[in-house]
Amino acid sequence: MKIYHNPRCRKSRETLTLIKEAGIEHTIVEYLKEVPSKEELNQLLAKLNMKPEELLRKGEKVFKENFKGKQFADEEWIQIMIENPKLIERPIVVKGNKAIIGRPPETVKELF
Repeated sequence: MKIYHNPRCRKSRETLTLIKEAGIEHTIVEYLKEVPSKEELNQLLAKLNMKPEELLRKGEKVFKENFKGKQFADEEWIQIMIENPKLIERPIVVKGNKAIIGRPPETVKELF
């Protein structure tokens, strides 16, 4: 199992705690430090069955100031997420070919 984690995010920390309490072997990717590549984001989106725009944190200041109300192609949204990883919804938990967003954190149990 792999978790794309932001240690400053309460939901991300709660999701990680559930994984640890379940005794599941996992890898932590601090995606703000290790920004996912274009290929990695495309793979995550496929596993999540989501479009890039659906993975955006639209409440973030950088989104509101720079991207709100604007239309971009999927590839452009992916590039925007690479350049502004804070906009990537969190946490993302991956197991095999399936991924979920840990909001609420209990949804991670679907992967146990």
